[in-house]
Amino acid sequence: MGKISKGAKCGVEGCNKEAIRSLDFGKVYAAGLKVRGERRVFLCKEHYKEYKRMTKKDRIVDKWRRAMP
Repeated sequence: MGKISKGAKCGVEGCNKEAIRSLDFGKVYAAGLKVRGERRVFLCKEHYKEYKRMTKKDRIVDKWRRAMP
């Protein structure tokens, strides 16, 4: 049984909603979200969508990089 299923809260400052995802602290912090935590950050649905929007360009570039021989 994981922490999210036990009722972990969102790790973004000022948010106290239920978390749906767990991500690496460094990646979330680099995306620009103000988070609290150590190694893992739990995000609610709204902040996860915001994280995905902020990292879209990086994910596309990584995808292209992996596709090149």
